[in-house]
Amino acid sequence: MYNGTRTSHGGIFILIKNTKSICPVCKVILDASIIEEDGQVYIERRCPDHGIIRHLYWSDAEMYHRFDAFESIGKGIVNPQKVVSKDTCPANCGLCNFHQSQTLLANIDLTNQCNLSCEFCFANARACGYVYEPSFDQIVDMLSMLRDQKPNPVPAVQFAGGEPTLRMDLDAIVKKARELGFRQVQLATNGIVLAQKPERAQELKDAGVTTIYLHFDGTTKETNFKLVHDLKAIEHCRNAGLGIVLVPTIIGTKNDHILGDIVRFAADNVDIIRGINFQPVSFTGACSPEALERERITIPDLIDGISRQTDNIIKKEDFYPVPCVIPISDFVEKYTGASQVRFTAHQHCGAATYVFVTDDGLVPVTHLIDVDSFFETIHQMAHKIENKGNIRKKLIIVRTLREMKRSMKGSGIETNTRFWKILGKTLISHNFKALSAFHWNAIFVGMMHFMDSYNYDVNRVKRCCIHYATPEGTLIPFCTYNSGPVYREEIWSRNRQMTAVMNPAEEALCDTASLTS
Repeated sequence: MYNGTRTSHGGIFILIKNTKSICPVCKVILDASIIEEDGQVYIERRCPDHGIIRHLYWSDAEMYHRFDAFESIGKGIVNPQKVVSKDTCPANCGLCNFHQSQTLLANIDLTNQCNLSCEFCFANARACGYVYEPSFDQIVDMLSMLRDQKPNPVPAVQFAGGEPTLRMDLDAIVKKARELGFRQVQLATNGIVLAQKPERAQELKDAGVTTIYLHFDGTTKETNFKLVHDLKAIEHCRNAGLGIVLVPTIIGTKNDHILGDIVRFAADNVDIIRGINFQPVSFTGACSPEALERERITIPDLIDGISRQTDNIIKKEDFYPVPCVIPISDFVEKYTGASQVRFTAHQHCGAATYVFVTDDGLVPVTHLIDVDSFFETIHQMAHKIENKGNIRKKLIIVRTLREMKRSMKGSGIETNTRFWKILGKTLISHNFKALSAFHWNAIFVGMMHFMDSYNYDVNRVKRCCIHYATPEGTLIPFCTYNSGPVYREEIWSRNRQMTAVMNPAEEALCDTASLTS
C-alpha cells in the first residue's frame, strides 16, 4: 500500500505486511498496512470519504515480531455454511469457504437479558428494546451443527448472553450439550445468581458445566462494583468443586493498575480458580480520540503491566501466542492417526502462560522447561514416530523426554519432577486428560484482545477460532459478531421475540440483584 518510508504524518516507518481493514465510520472494507514506527505497530488505511485512519495495533514491535514467528495458517473446515466464489471477508460471514481456522470454542447466546447494566457490555436487552432468546430446540440445532463440523467436531461450547443464568431451562441445555459430546461446557456469567443461590453451583456442576467464566474486573470495590457477590459466588463454586476462570475486562486508567493483584488473588484461590483470561477493552460504540488513546490496552501493554506488578516474577518472555501449540497437534495426529483440532488462531489475537503456585512463590512454566526447545523437540519427535509401530513410538518418546529433561533447566523444586511425570504420562498414553493434573497447583494466565473498528484486521477475522452459533445455522467469528459489521445486531433483530423486554420471573431476579453491598 505504501511505497515510501514515511507515514501519513511524516514519521519514519517500516512496512511489515499488507492486509485489509474497515473504516470505523462507514465500515467500508479498505486496503490497509501494518507498519512499525518508533518501536510500536500501527494499522493504517485510507477511506475515500473519511481520509487516512491510523490506530495502534501492538505497542511493542519486538514482541510483535517474536509472536509473528509462530504463524500457522489453517485449512478451515470441510463443511462451511456458505460457499462463495470470491473472498469478500468480512461481508459474507457464516462460516464461508475462505475461513482458515476450525472452531475451537463456540459461543451461544442464550438470552440478551441481564440483571446488570455494565457500560462496556456488548448485550443489553433494555437498550435493544426487544428480547433475543432462542428456543430450546433452536439451541439443540446449534449444538448439533457444531458437533457435525468437519474434519473435527467442536470440542467446547460456552453459553453466554446477556446473563445465561436467567434461563429457566439452563440445566436442560447443559445436559443436552454433554449428551452431544462436548468435553467442555463453559458458562459465562456475572455471578449474581451464583452468589444469591448457594445451591446453584452444585446444580450446574451436576448438569454438566465444567467451567464458570466469571466476569471479575478487580480485587477492590473501586475496580469491581460487585466484588462482594463475586466472593460469594467463588465460595459457592468452591463448595461444589466447580472450577472458575476469572475474566477481567481491562480498561486503561480504570483497572490496569490492579493486574498483579488479580494474579495474586487467583494464586491464593488456586484450589478452585483454574486461570485468568484478561480481555483488553474493545471499543464497539462511539469513542472520542482522547478516550481511545487513554483507555486503549494492547496485549504488550497488558503483559508489561503483569510483569511490573508481579515484581518481574512473570516476565514478557514467559508468554506465547495461541498457535505455539501446533507441534503438539502434529504429534498427536502422527501418534494416533486421528485428525486433531488445530489451534491456528492469528498469532496476534492472544497470549498465555502457565504459572505454578508453590511454597517458594509463583513459578512460571518457563522456569521448568525451555519452552522454545520443548516445542521444537515435539516437532522433531512427530517426524520420528511417523509410520512407526506402537512399541517403537513409545521408546522414541521415552528416550526423547529423558534427553530433553537432562538438557533443560530445572527449578530444583518438587514441581519440576511432577511436571515431567505428567508430560511423560500424557505423551506415552496419548490420553490428554492427564493434562488436567497441571491444575494441581497451576493457573493459566492468558488474554485475548478482541478487535474493534479501530484496529480491525481482516486477516485476523479469517483466522478466528472463537465463533458464535446462530439460530440461522451459521457460525460467525467473534470479532465480526461484536464489532466491524456487527452481525450480532442483525441476527438478534431477525430472531427477536415479540414480547416484553423481561418476563416477571426474570424481573424478580434483577430486582434482587442489588449491588449496594
